[in-house]
Amino acid sequence: MEKEIEIQAAVFRRLLRHLDNRKDVQNIELMNLAGFCRNCFAKWTVAEAEKLGTHIDIEDAREQVYGMPYQEWKEKYQLPATEEQLAIFNKLQTKK
Repeated sequence: MEKEIEIQAAVFRRLLRHLDNRKDVQNIELMNLAGFCRNCFAKWTVAEAEKLGTHIDIEDAREQVYGMPYQEWKEKYQLPATEEQLAIFNKLQTKK
């Protein structure tokens, strides 16, 4: 089990590196296509830590995911969502 957890952690770190190398892929695009984004990883980190009796601040979790403070990442890399992206996002939200 310990080796499995190590492998899963390594895969997760690799996924975060991959997303870090693809800053051109916007969170709304990830949400529209896959139903999750970088922010979801941060929220899931907080939730899983709570299940294990540990507190992780959401901003600390976001910094782990983004590799920098979230606000800084947004200012550097986040583009305004297009009308089309927002329409898709809103349509998907109503299906939940």
